[in-house]
Amino acid sequence: MSTRKAGPGEGRPRKAPARASTRGKKAAAVPAADSAAAPSARTLVIVPTYNEIENLPLILSRIDKVLPDVHVLVVDDGSPDGTGELADELAAMDPERLHVMHRTAKDGLGAAYLAAFDWGLERGYTVLVEMDADGSHAPEQLYRLLDAIDNGADLAIGSRYVDGGTVRNWPWRRLVLSRTANTYARVLLGVGIQDITAGYRAYRREVLEKIDLAAVDSKGYCFQVDLTWRSINHGFAVAEVPITFTERELGVSKMSGSNIREAMLKTARWGIGGRLNRGSSD
Repeated sequence: MSTRKAGPGEGRPRKAPARASTRGKKAAAVPAADSAAAPSARTLVIVPTYNEIENLPLILSRIDKVLPDVHVLVVDDGSPDGTGELADELAAMDPERLHVMHRTAKDGLGAAYLAAFDWGLERGYTVLVEMDADGSHAPEQLYRLLDAIDNGADLAIGSRYVDGGTVRNWPWRRLVLSRTANTYARVLLGVGIQDITAGYRAYRREVLEKIDLAAVDSKGYCFQVDLTWRSINHGFAVAEVPITFTERELGVSKMSGSNIREAMLKTARWGIGGRLNRGSSD
């Protein structure tokens, strides 16, 4: 897979992150930050894509407008519609801020994020953000997640289901499915996270370094449950902040029946395993 340099995106005044990679050679690590700097001063926003050629320039423009200090990594899984090639063109116009990773196989959202986490950790980013390309995660609200991180959270989740959070333009069946999935996970795992399946989130690098990313094999939105569960089990502080989730207007959703089955089976296994472990330690 190949990478190309890329760019920031953040609205509040921040110290600009150091430059990342150069095409054709391995990127130098981002220099150590001033110890007084906020963790989010060196933020990488990860945007996975597959057939998002209409949405990609829109989301990148919004990030650039409101968050001009963060870097962005587009992770394209060989989109046949030319999304990856468009990402390269956009990166060439903004080589200090926008990076592109090309993957040859579409093997799930989880695998794309894991590759991106490795890329970002190697280059010294201190906060790594997951953001959908379709506009459902508003860049204009990313400051809420980054503020939570700077105020002590290890994992900040953009939540649809805490006070102040909302969902727009979803059909009622999709909303019922999402609510049911979150209740299912919350009950089986015994956690208080209201939106554990949410895909808009920010991690401190220490979380990703501590949990065993090599053991993560979840593919779809179960990946979000998986990493939240691992974060909680390692004692990290998880915070939820309210966001407005807006259904995509362009392109098609990647949700599938296999994603749902995977989430149900794995969540049940984790929940049962957790209860057995707690019981044996009593």
